Amino acid sequence: MCEMAFEEINSKMVRATVAPGQRLFSQRGAMLAYQGEVSFTPNLRGGQGGVMSMIGRRVANEDTPLMTVEGSGTVLFGHGGHHVQVINLSGDTLYVEADRLLAFEGTLEQSTVFLGSQGGVMGMVRGQVSGQGLFTTSLKGHGSVAVMAHGGVFEVPITPQRPVRVDPQAYVAHHGDVRNKLSTALGWRDMVGRGSGEAFQLELSGSGTVFVQASEEKL
Repeated sequence: MCEMAFEEINSKMVRATVAPGQRLFSQRGAMLAYQGEVSFTPNLRGGQGGVMSMIGRRVANEDTPLMTVEGSGTVLFGHGGHHVQVINLSGDTLYVEADRLLAFEGTLEQSTVFLGSQGGVMGMVRGQVSGQGLFTTSLKGHGSVAVMAHGGVFEVPITPQRPVRVDPQAYVAHHGDVRNKLSTALGWRDMVGRGSGEAFQLELSGSGTVFVQASEEKL
């Protein structure tokens, strides 16, 4: 099967080639223009992950439907003027905040991950602090993913000798054999109730890459 990777047109727009027998999934409202015979249909499931693969899931059980993109042609994707970064996966897994997913190839297996399973109580606190919810999305396999960020994205390597500490609100995504936990220089009583600031740090350790945006703004 031929590659259906995304092509970066500029820092805020990507172009995807859609071919018969292949499909893309995108956020609703992400299509800017298209050429050819291309169809866009709502899909709550998305990818190959089944019922648990719904993205955008939040504590309030809100689900953001994906659009299934099929046919033959080219599509321009972008959303809200946010910067777009294309990440290519070669059999590995990408963990990305659900609301930062612009579009991805249907060859990728998608699932919803509860942050507490990686970070315990601190993982849940991270969701409250960043305002991004307790769920994140994983995409696994071979294919391309287009993610959104404020002010562009910088890739920071994570090695066993050099863990990376990130402001939770600047975190976009990561991949590799990486563990995460939220740390703070303050005591528990001081930490609870504080909404932002450098008191919180998301520590990523192991081997992989973290994608950091050049802003602490939420999408």
